[in-house]
Amino acid sequence: MDQWPVKLEQKPDVTGFFDEATNTISYCVEDPASKACALYDSVLDFDFASGRTSKKSADELIAFVKDNDLIVEWIIETHVHADHLSAAPYLQEKLGGKLGIGARVIEVQDIFGKIFNEGTEFQRDGSQFDALFEDGDTYSIGGLDAFVMATPGHTPACMAHVIGDAIIVGDTLFMPDGGSARADFPGGDARTLYRSIMKVLSLPREMRMFICHDYGPGGRDIAWETTIGEQLNDNIHVGGGRSEDDYVTMRTERDAQLSMPKLIIPSVQVNMRAGEMPEPDESGRRYLKVPVDGL
Repeated sequence: MDQWPVKLEQKPDVTGFFDEATNTISYCVEDPASKACALYDSVLDFDFASGRTSKKSADELIAFVKDNDLIVEWIIETHVHADHLSAAPYLQEKLGGKLGIGARVIEVQDIFGKIFNEGTEFQRDGSQFDALFEDGDTYSIGGLDAFVMATPGHTPACMAHVIGDAIIVGDTLFMPDGGSARADFPGGDARTLYRSIMKVLSLPREMRMFICHDYGPGGRDIAWETTIGEQLNDNIHVGGGRSEDDYVTMRTERDAQLSMPKLIIPSVQVNMRAGEMPEPDESGRRYLKVPVDGL
């Protein structure tokens, strides 16, 4: 913990926005002293059956920002999501701000560029984003100090963002009764994920944690805020001092029983492009590919 510049005295306002179709929580993290804010893990609504997009979820974020006279400094992805499309370009067009993601997105672009046969015209250097974060990088949201923790394992580019006494943890951990993220996507690794989780859980126990997905296990109400201490004590996958080897066995066996997310094919193609659709063909139409037996 000593290596991380934690500033528990800084207490950002964190507002969550739940997208029911994908069980995703997007966040607005605000510096109450300056009205500066950052937006994390936005959602572009997508109907796979028709191929149609809509901006209902993103418009809720935009309305919140405008109603509260906030200034968007950052639009951040905790990773290349496989379960929803990002609305980052739309938010950036409407609200401004710099678009950031973990620097290892270039590995994700390389892996999935091959899976989707994207060809040489698809840039695999992260240049679609304004900022590529390395482990330990810092940035500011108004007067708030933020830093980034690399948390690979679910994907190579996963990162958690610590802002004062709050951490936006992405898909690394769910609520304590939900456990942890899967690690069987291309580029994922259960042992690496366990070590990333332990790094996150080395932070102060009182730190507020905000998770990216919740499915209401057992029928409970949807929730998205917990603490480091609650995860250490009660997380069903890693709490109570579970060993690395036990976790890897559990995670590997569990992942083998899971289906692929229903939106993984459109999501990854769009999100590895920083939320942009593939380039249109000569007719002006844009297409997404379906790799047969590729995932």
